[in-house]
Amino acid sequence: MKEHRHGKRHHSPRRGHYHADMLSVEEAFDRIIAAFSPLEPETRPILEALGQTLAEDVFSPLNIPPSDNSAMDGYALRHEDLKGASPENPVVLRVIGLIAAGQVPDRAVEPRTSLRIMTGAPTPEGCDTIVPFEETDEVERKARGDSMDEIAILVDQPLGTHVRPAGEDVKAGEKVLERGTVLRPSEIGVLASLGIERVPVIRRPRIAILATGDELQEPGETPQPGRIYDSNSYGLAASVRRYGGVPQMLGIARDNLEDMHLKLNEGLTADLLLTSAGVSKGDYDIVKDVLAERGKVNFWSVRMRPAKPLAWGMLRDEDGRTVPHLGLPGNPVSAMVAFEEFARPAILRMLGRTDLAKPTIRAELKGPIVNFDGRRVFARVRVTRRNGSYYATPTGPQGSNILTSMARANGLAICPEDLPRMEEGQIVDVKMLDWNEEVGG
Repeated sequence: MKEHRHGKRHHSPRRGHYHADMLSVEEAFDRIIAAFSPLEPETRPILEALGQTLAEDVFSPLNIPPSDNSAMDGYALRHEDLKGASPENPVVLRVIGLIAAGQVPDRAVEPRTSLRIMTGAPTPEGCDTIVPFEETDEVERKARGDSMDEIAILVDQPLGTHVRPAGEDVKAGEKVLERGTVLRPSEIGVLASLGIERVPVIRRPRIAILATGDELQEPGETPQPGRIYDSNSYGLAASVRRYGGVPQMLGIARDNLEDMHLKLNEGLTADLLLTSAGVSKGDYDIVKDVLAERGKVNFWSVRMRPAKPLAWGMLRDEDGRTVPHLGLPGNPVSAMVAFEEFARPAILRMLGRTDLAKPTIRAELKGPIVNFDGRRVFARVRVTRRNGSYYATPTGPQGSNILTSMARANGLAICPEDLPRMEEGQIVDVKMLDWNEEVGG
């Protein structure tokens, strides 16, 4: 994309001789992340809050279960009536009724009696033990056509067997979920079990996404000479959605002042504006000029490959409100790697998350990584696991324009700045983009 719009290559300094203004990955990260904090809360229906972060502690208004209930289909009885029961010496009890799930018992268990009870049904007064159907002669009685007014108990069980006590899971007034908890399906289920329909959560950040360049066209349009399809906007929007943000796609800004200002105005109501292209030394100055006119923007060189060029700053709207702006490189792999390193953590921070880092594993390289200019290399690799060990195989040519190398990758193998090369067989740190069946997650 734009990094080579004029057909020029910008050679990096030799190893160990960095430009004075080249930032480390950590320096760039720290400067960017310092601008973000959790957004304000909103109240959402619990199902729509999946993946969001609780803004308040959740306390239970009730006991779960609300009363003692049966863990089995069986017979509710008094434990003292079971003493000595066995297949050779069964205890015969009178059956005085049935309690189905959802029913409230209307009579108590008395000496030498029982009530037939279903799983989840409240236990009746006097009951302290449940005997499952299979520990009685119920099947034989039914087969013989005998009366079910009596039942023979064939086992002596400990006191309290198969009785779930009230509040066993949750007690009324107990703190069930803490503020800052990310709501997964299990937490949504817990909220529903408490009868909670809506919950306060940190709202999702709105992320405006703008591609720049006369050479771009939208997917679905007829291919035009000299044009390429805009992949960055769609890859970035999908990444924003994946990590919990709400993407606002602004389309393509052409290389003229009017269009750039118009598109930027549309994005200045967002919580973060992402642009792609127009931030490297070989790009047209119009992008930088417009950004500088709208606020304070710094153009950085970051000691990483891909994704060396980066822009960061604050843009102003007409009312003086400032919006964080992160300008990503134009090459598609560079844009995605820069998003992973800088935009993804910012989105998570706005969501109230504290776990900003991707999981990192140690893996054996199944191909070399070449570091020819002393930057930190994020090599696209496919991680697999065999016999308890991880293996990282490069996904082919590592040019920043080869987007399919990202599609084949589930991790980024990191070659440090001071290593000119990592050989096959060496152990490498891999920042995982995904967990899947190949790596056991």
